[in-house]
Amino acid sequence: MVVDSEGLLDESCRGAAPLPQEAVRVRLDKPRRDDLADLVFLANNRTVAANLATMPHPYTAQDGTALIDKAAREQACSAVFAIRLKTTGRLIGIARYAAMEAGGPVHVGYWLGEPFWGRGLATEAVHSLVDHAFTCHEIDELQGSCRVTNPASRRVLVKSGFQYRDQAMIRSVSAGGSVPIERYTLERTVWKSLKGWGQAR
Repeated sequence: MVVDSEGLLDESCRGAAPLPQEAVRVRLDKPRRDDLADLVFLANNRTVAANLATMPHPYTAQDGTALIDKAAREQACSAVFAIRLKTTGRLIGIARYAAMEAGGPVHVGYWLGEPFWGRGLATEAVHSLVDHAFTCHEIDELQGSCRVTNPASRRVLVKSGFQYRDQAMIRSVSAGGSVPIERYTLERTVWKSLKGWGQAR
């Protein structure tokens, strides 16, 4: 078992997410107080917020502090990571997973700051996020979603083994209303078969 009786991670799953072999450019670990300036600078971007359901715009220091505090609190089937460049340790985005309700499906979410788009870094980060979720929790399936207008996020999900399920509507804080999304799923059995990650490309 990797989850204790209270649903918290055991020692082997605390801290950083395991990185697949090819994830040579990023690492995932807990966001820290000294990340706040980078976090707010990158998150306070209307285009980033428009592609996420719960990110406010403007994004303030108070929002960043709340996220860092949330990441420090361990909860069942939940983790929040800073995505960092391995070369510098700089925070370039956030990756997380959580069950929206007790016993409900576990959703993955992620974003990168705009200066880091288009390099394949998000795919490396999501591979590591998925590895952490399935390695450290006894869950059978992960869910992910993207706005229908966000082909880059769609590619990240597909390259990470997620399979299209359907379309739906979701409320977006920054949009101030509901927006159409595509929903994807990744089963544990599929993850195991793709564990080398090369087949998912």
